[in-house]
Amino acid sequence: MTETIDTGSELEQLTTDIQIHSKNFQKVREEIARKIVGQEGFIDRLLLGIIAGGHILIEGVPGLAKTETVKALSQCIGLDFQRIQFTPDLLPADLIGTQIYKPNASEFETKKGPIFSNLILADEINRAPAKVQSALLEAMAEKQVTIGEETFKLDAPFIVLATQNPLEQEGTYALPEAQMDRFMMKLKIDYPTRDEEKKIMNMMALKQDIKLTQVLGKEEIFKARELVDKVYLDEKVQDYIVDIVFATRTGETNSAGKKHKIKELEGLIEVGASPRASIALVLAARTHAYLQGRAYVTPQDVKSVGFEVLRQRVGISFEAEAEEKTSDDVISVIFDSIEVP
Repeated sequence: MTETIDTGSELEQLTTDIQIHSKNFQKVREEIARKIVGQEGFIDRLLLGIIAGGHILIEGVPGLAKTETVKALSQCIGLDFQRIQFTPDLLPADLIGTQIYKPNASEFETKKGPIFSNLILADEINRAPAKVQSALLEAMAEKQVTIGEETFKLDAPFIVLATQNPLEQEGTYALPEAQMDRFMMKLKIDYPTRDEEKKIMNMMALKQDIKLTQVLGKEEIFKARELVDKVYLDEKVQDYIVDIVFATRTGETNSAGKKHKIKELEGLIEVGASPRASIALVLAARTHAYLQGRAYVTPQDVKSVGFEVLRQRVGISFEAEAEEKTSDDVISVIFDSIEVP
């Protein structure tokens, strides 16, 4: 009985701490809104990714302020920022750095590349060749890079925010599956609404140079991560996440210990989500709960981040493509079919 009271007391204190601390990120949203019109959902997910420490793939046609939004975010949270334009002739050395021979000293000097920063905006990532993607993959996966025979740790936090043009555009390459799986989330950015478009037109007509203020720093991000790690995740919600991930592999639900085929998914899934999807769903759901000011995860938190976490990990079949289905359609069926705890 005493243990239950202690647990409840701890949860109450954690809730208070989270509600107070998460307000810092509301201030970031408000500051960014001074310069960026709309894109609230996009900004929320960027904040979620930075707190969770997960890399994010951002897909959308050119001109939707993807780069400006990321730049504004870096200014507001005080992180070192580097924008790297990915092109077909980009070399790994242009990204991670290289060794330069100094004849006077008869030795090599390491010149570090732009990857040595906190926040990396990999612009149009799917225009670069495979060698560059491979170099970036080591940095994303290991938080380190190898130059010559030396290995260098990257500063924390280290987050890659990669923009990607839709694959039907000329000069683009499909990213390798291994790299897609390293991204915690894939965001899809759409056109602004009519009202937002009008505000953008009026703002640009004034030609104002809006200077954003740093609202918080690295310490607040690390503190947020500590609080996220403490967010309570009930075993029923854990089972719910496992059921979702397994359904992407088998096309089956698991209700009361019995498996049932999801008829709408027959022949539509080529590749299911890896165990990284389960890890990412847990972390993203916990972070979402934190940003909502809660100390516990609900199934709705899992649903809220589910599409962004799973869409790049679920490979659809040729049959699905022929029926003009997308991975989002498959995920939607899975969420509709699985019983919510």
